[in-house]
Amino acid sequence: MVQYNPKEWFSLIFQFHKSDTFRKLFWVIVGIAIYSFILAYIEIEVLDLQFKSTSAMHAVLGFVLSILLVFRTNTAYERWWEGRKLWGTLVNHSRSLFLKLQANSSVKEHSLYAEFCNWALLFPRVLEFHLRNKKWVQPELPEQAHQPNFVLGKMYFCLNQMQKDGALSEWQVLQIETEMRTFSEVCGACERIKNTPIPYSYSMFLKKFIFIYIVTMPYGFIREFGYGITLAVSFVFYVLASLELIAEEIENPFGTDSNDLPLEELSENIQKNIKEIIGTVS
Repeated sequence: MVQYNPKEWFSLIFQFHKSDTFRKLFWVIVGIAIYSFILAYIEIEVLDLQFKSTSAMHAVLGFVLSILLVFRTNTAYERWWEGRKLWGTLVNHSRSLFLKLQANSSVKEHSLYAEFCNWALLFPRVLEFHLRNKKWVQPELPEQAHQPNFVLGKMYFCLNQMQKDGALSEWQVLQIETEMRTFSEVCGACERIKNTPIPYSYSMFLKKFIFIYIVTMPYGFIREFGYGITLAVSFVFYVLASLELIAEEIENPFGTDSNDLPLEELSENIQKNIKEIIGTVS
């Protein structure tokens, strides 16, 4: 995720990051510019502006297209923000879980408590890898089809064994299970976002709409802009295509793109919080 100071907006205008859409669209913009220039030349020099065109239709289509892009961008951002809230929930409940455990001295003396802590420390990293279609490779963690569930299963085993040995009462187990249930719910909600992209038909329709609008735009505005239509069409394409690229990037917030969620930092933060609570950080 790109870190920046939002208050330094003026300096940001002149900065180009590797995730900047201009870099990705540069050669397409060049092609659009050449295409627009050729059409302008034919219309102005060859046809001598005899082609009767109107910009009214493109003005209406531009308004419709802007509404579609706003909806597309808002939908993608909602998915990104929901993913961030889910990981924030995981941070909070992991803290609450170990604060409750640390309040019970008999639990800390149990032989399985250290193992429970190790599995809990492993869970955020395993979930991070799982959401990025990777496997966490460790001897104690076989490459199961669903590694987060495997880790949670180990945590529940330790918890139930501590209850059987009298280290936890039934009421305390119910409290702790409430926190652990959130781990599974967060995992499932993240999988829902990851595995349910924007419908294909909608995404393709919008791309085709942008393409047709840009390709036909010179016909409607050559009389007003002349050769300046080359810059006008290139700029409009850059804006419209950039919005679509940004939406594509953030609609799956768990990837490794520059604007995706910093899952590594969030995982490390959860591990750090747990270690501080159980007293293993010097």
